[in-house]
Amino acid sequence: MGTSDEEIDRLLGKLTPRARALLLDGATTWRTRAEPAVGLRELVMSDGPAGVRGEAWDERDTSVLLPSASALAATWDEPLVESLGGLLAAEARRKGVDVLLAPTLNLHRSPLGGRHFECFSEDPELTGRIGAALVRGVQAHGVAATAKHYVANDSETDRLTVDVRVGERALREVYLAPFEAAVAAGVRLVMAGYNAVDGTTMTASDLLTDPLKGEWGFDGVVVSDWGAVRSTVDTACAGLDLAMPGPDSPWGEALARAVADGVVPEAAVDDKVRRLLRLAAWVGALGVGEAPGSGGAREARGGDGPRAGDPHPPAPRPTVAPEDRALARGAVAAGSVLLANRGVLPLDPGGLRTVAVIGAHATGTRTQGGGSAGVFPREEVSVLDGIRDALRGRARVVHVPGPRPDGPAPPLDHDACTDPRSGLPGVLLRMLDADGRELYAERRRGGRLLEPRLVPGAHTVEISARLRPRTAGRWTLGVAGFGRMSLALDGRPLLAGDFPPPTDDPAVVHVNPPAQYAEADLAVGQDALLVARRELAPGTGRATVVSAAPPAPDVAASLAEAARAAAAADAAIVVVGTTEHGECEGYDRTALTLGSTQDALVRAVAAARPRTVAVVNSGGPVELPWRDAVGAVLLAWFPGQEGGGGLADVLFGHTEPGGRLPTTWPAVLADAPVTRTRPADGRLPYDEGLHIGHRGWLRHGRTPAYWFGHGLGYTAWAYEELTVPPEARAGDDLTVRVRVRNTGGRAGREVVQVYLARLESAVERPVRWFAGYAAVRARPGQTVTATVRVPARALRHWCVETGAWRTEEGRWRVLAGRSAGEVPLVAEVEVIGPGPG
Repeated sequence: MGTSDEEIDRLLGKLTPRARALLLDGATTWRTRAEPAVGLRELVMSDGPAGVRGEAWDERDTSVLLPSASALAATWDEPLVESLGGLLAAEARRKGVDVLLAPTLNLHRSPLGGRHFECFSEDPELTGRIGAALVRGVQAHGVAATAKHYVANDSETDRLTVDVRVGERALREVYLAPFEAAVAAGVRLVMAGYNAVDGTTMTASDLLTDPLKGEWGFDGVVVSDWGAVRSTVDTACAGLDLAMPGPDSPWGEALARAVADGVVPEAAVDDKVRRLLRLAAWVGALGVGEAPGSGGAREARGGDGPRAGDPHPPAPRPTVAPEDRALARGAVAAGSVLLANRGVLPLDPGGLRTVAVIGAHATGTRTQGGGSAGVFPREEVSVLDGIRDALRGRARVVHVPGPRPDGPAPPLDHDACTDPRSGLPGVLLRMLDADGRELYAERRRGGRLLEPRLVPGAHTVEISARLRPRTAGRWTLGVAGFGRMSLALDGRPLLAGDFPPPTDDPAVVHVNPPAQYAEADLAVGQDALLVARRELAPGTGRATVVSAAPPAPDVAASLAEAARAAAAADAAIVVVGTTEHGECEGYDRTALTLGSTQDALVRAVAAARPRTVAVVNSGGPVELPWRDAVGAVLLAWFPGQEGGGGLADVLFGHTEPGGRLPTTWPAVLADAPVTRTRPADGRLPYDEGLHIGHRGWLRHGRTPAYWFGHGLGYTAWAYEELTVPPEARAGDDLTVRVRVRNTGGRAGREVVQVYLARLESAVERPVRWFAGYAAVRARPGQTVTATVRVPARALRHWCVETGAWRTEEGRWRVLAGRSAGEVPLVAEVEVIGPGPG
């Protein structure tokens, strides 16, 4: 829905300067302000990008969970990503959400970045193309997408205050490029990050004005990351349009006073309000003809999602539609990357009598990363579930968990405890006043409660559960949160203390607070009452997490059991991966290892049964020191709710693994050319300039475990001919044709990749860099031609001296192949000056 500029100006004229200023921060955590005078209702926002959570952290308000962003980029399939964007839009409409806070367009600069699962790729071109596809898919259905986090917010350490020092060429050619692609795709919002760039915090940066609004012509809304606005005048005079969350931001009344005092120009505020009104008109939130809150406006969007603090729990989500599950399942296979295969995959179900499925991640498959993007899926298919479904009635499936992976105790799950009041599975949540009187109580599914409902007089959150130990011995029990906390078992104190937050990072305070642990002996057949309490205090959030872990099994015995199961099976599938605290918003990783126990597990299984498939369950690069010892390595990423089914489709040959790596994987961390994520004296220099990802590997002459673009299918391909025009005009796209032949015995899909190199450049260049791709399909023996459009932007560079884009004339090298490290076809093209006009 559109509204003319004249109509926007007419509505603006109905508002006083103060009323205009007050529109520009949030009414709540997830809602903008309404203004009945112009028929403006609240706009509702929700986190993404793997699912649409809505306004509340409540496990009863479920969502479809798609594969992680890194898995979507691994599909190299823009039409598929558009379709998945449409699914997200449908979820948003079902939950009454107008604005989806996705996609994340930051880059995989260092493999240690803790939020890589939420970002697409190391490469600006691939990130821009996949991100633009998601934007198109979401917005085709009337839901606004948000490109975030503008800009150079590529790691988590000190992310609220870090000052990224990046050269102008790298900023333009690498880090801004995906955002430019999103703007070209019509994205409706851009989110300014927490970080600073070259000394200025992003919410006050000139980069919001130029290139974003000026050069690129972005006419949407620039919204702050949550809590990123820390001052009034400098941010209001910059290109920021909306300060979130509310209602207690540094804008609000402070901005209204600054306008009245003439410190912030009225014209600046008017431009921001015009943008907000245009967005509201586009999503159908303007001119509703009634004051928001009466119900009619929200009903028009398909119903309202729950608000934080609602007195009633949300209605259960209906079962996910079969077509949505099928789309999500297909995306799992399309993004899974077959890293290595020594004739083991696909497994033939007809030739299997027993399959050993080994590893804790086989049953506890990690379907999503940690942090603000988390959602609550109604159902999740583990790797073990998917394999059992695929082999039901055909082969026996044996599961052995192996050693417990390194990591903290998990939150209490409803399978391991009961609500002490009702006796039903789950925990009892109570809110108490200062005298310990109960204000309300309810049964919840598990021990991770991030937003216990606030009511007047609320003072203490209490979570209690009756543990039902299946293992005797020394258990690890914990409570996570901030402020004064205590933990007791059967009335006996285990820990008590005051634990102030070390940071005001919202991901830490509200989503992943650290835990405090104690140990206690538990016996099988003897239930125990665990009670955790935390007091509420300003600045400490409400998140309360209660965890419990049984004593770890003996590692040697667990490895021996896994090896016996593998030896007795026709094939073994061992599943290993990261833990929530290893890949999570708010924290960067310190290593890429999966831990000694998981590495030992893979080696033991492979030694006992050479026909072993290692499935890697991670959102970003990890070290695979055993990769040459197993029969196949399949990268599952964080595959979303349908992960087990989609992976089974690949394992047993129903579907070809479609993924190609969107990021280069090192054999060991020390090999990676760019690793630093920790600032020094508040600054993080991007000294590598243009040379991140495969560009950095090539510059340093190093060979990774797996190159950007790598991925195997179930057939083989021959690259036969590369055709390029003899000349190309500067400023024009370049069309490249690559002839390939399917030399295998099965139909398949190949992702044909094109790279560029400049032979004699007057400016610094990478050795070669990714420039474009096209996917083709062919039957066995069939020859097909991939037509790859290399955009003009792939040949240009930013001239710092003139502040403009330039394209060098002369000889350029065009390379084609299967990955950044495998480019067998080479040709040259002469770039000539632009034509007249």
